[in-house]
Amino acid sequence: MQRTIFTTPIINGLFRGLSVVVLKLAGWKVLGSLPLEARRCVFIAAPHTSNWDLPYMLMVSFVLRLNVHWMGKASIFRFPFGGLMRWFGGIAVDRSKANNLVAASAQAINAATGALQLVVPPEGTRSKVRYWKTGFYFIAQTAQVPIVMSYLDYGRKITGLGPLLYPSGDIDADMVIIKAFYAPFKGKNATQFHAD
Repeated sequence: MQRTIFTTPIINGLFRGLSVVVLKLAGWKVLGSLPLEARRCVFIAAPHTSNWDLPYMLMVSFVLRLNVHWMGKASIFRFPFGGLMRWFGGIAVDRSKANNLVAASAQAINAATGALQLVVPPEGTRSKVRYWKTGFYFIAQTAQVPIVMSYLDYGRKITGLGPLLYPSGDIDADMVIIKAFYAPFKGKNATQFHAD
C-alpha cells in the first residue's frame, strides 16, 4: 500500500492533535480502542448517510491511531482530487465493472507489512437502502481477519469501535448479531439508515 496521511510522520501527529480538538469542540466522544489481534481487520462503517461521515471517520482514525483505508466511488478519485483522496487512504471502486473486489481487498490486507484497517460501508451508498451489501463480510472471511463494528451515532454524538466479530461462515446468523449492534445508532440523515 502507498503512503497515506496516517503513515506520514509529523503530519500524522499534527492531524491527530487537530482531530482531538475539533471533535471535542463539536461535542463528540470517541469510545473504544483497537485490540492487538485486530491490527489487520475490516471495519464496518455505519451508519453511512452523509458526506460528513468521511471527515468524521478520518478524525476518529487519527484519535484512535489507526491506519485506515476506505473504499469510495471512482468519481471522487478523478483529477484534481484523486491523489489527495488516495493520500487520505482512499481506494477507488468502479461500481459499473464486475471485478473481484473481495479477493483483491483480502490480498491487500494480507500483503500489508504492518497494521491495516479496511473501512467498508455496508450500505454501499449514502442514499436510503433497505439491504446491506455483504462484501465487508466476505473480505474479512477471505482474509481470515476480524470484523470491527465501528460507528458514528449522530443522535448521541458518540463514535468509536465496538466489538469484534470473526466470520463464522454462517452469514445469516452473523448478520443478525451485526445488525442488532447497529440498531440503536442514528446517522446524520436518520431516515436513510436501517439496520433491520
